[in-house]
Amino acid sequence: MQKRELGRGGTRISPIGIGAMSFTSFYGPTSVAESHAILDVARELGVSHIDTSNVYGMGKSENAIGSYLAANPAARDDFTIATKAGIARDSDGNRYYNNTADYFEAELDGSLQKLGVDCVDLFYAHRRDADMPIEEAAGNLARLVEKGKTRAIGFSEIAPSSLRRAVAEHPVAAVQSEYSLSTRAPELGLVQTCAELGTALVAFSPVGRSLLTDNPLPAEAIADLPFLSGNPRFMEPNFSANIKITDAYRALAADMGVSTAALSMAWLLHQGDHVIPIPGTRSVSHFRELAAGMDIALSADDLAAIEQVLPVGWAHGDRYNADQWVGPERFC
Repeated sequence: MQKRELGRGGTRISPIGIGAMSFTSFYGPTSVAESHAILDVARELGVSHIDTSNVYGMGKSENAIGSYLAANPAARDDFTIATKAGIARDSDGNRYYNNTADYFEAELDGSLQKLGVDCVDLFYAHRRDADMPIEEAAGNLARLVEKGKTRAIGFSEIAPSSLRRAVAEHPVAAVQSEYSLSTRAPELGLVQTCAELGTALVAFSPVGRSLLTDNPLPAEAIADLPFLSGNPRFMEPNFSANIKITDAYRALAADMGVSTAALSMAWLLHQGDHVIPIPGTRSVSHFRELAAGMDIALSADDLAAIEQVLPVGWAHGDRYNADQWVGPERFC
């Protein structure tokens, strides 16, 4: 397996990782046992990176990872672990973003306790506080490297210009952004800037929240999921239009003799050696499909055929609604 760097000169990890939001009930009910089964198969397949957050399931994701490591002590050497902080709530439950040094450290200390480790490999600012210069936020994260609580720092959902400013303060190992065949905005500067600066682009939702798989979530399942039921791409008439368009992509994958999920992962891996997709799933069999994308070599003709059925801008509806857009930086 050809490894990829978590930042220039950083830890070498598997080409894909595990998006551990799926260790909560965000996309449907799951259990600790199911999460542990995903980690078991990841070790079997050599998938070595876990990406979580303090707010995923309000600690449920980190606790599931921590209990797995406690039961399997040798697994700590098999995985790099990334977590995040920066999304907070006030006493009335209103969301805001906190990038202060004291907040970052307190939240990371809590994450280390849940995970049962002394240090994580990567600690991100989950959302940038727009009222704080990003240089200051990067410096606050850097102090946690100096204290030995994280080996590297990152940011989630920031603009290329913000990344350049942050790197001037401290090396940024990774920027996390939604990136897939259904979300191509990172190609308007972020993919290129990350490559230039030696920053890994960690791609979340790499199979379009199920649209880019053989079995997209059905309408009845979406109705029970608060995030998706309010997401423009999963609301009618957009949802039906997106299913119809991606049917052609599913047919293409079948013609190529691969699963649609594996083809989606392979396409992302061909967008640059610094791109690291982190699919999430509650299913061991689906995780195997996703991981199979690491072994698919795509020719120029293959890539052109994919672009023909899913040209840039094919998706109906924005990737977020107005409330979901609060926090991520728009740059195009």
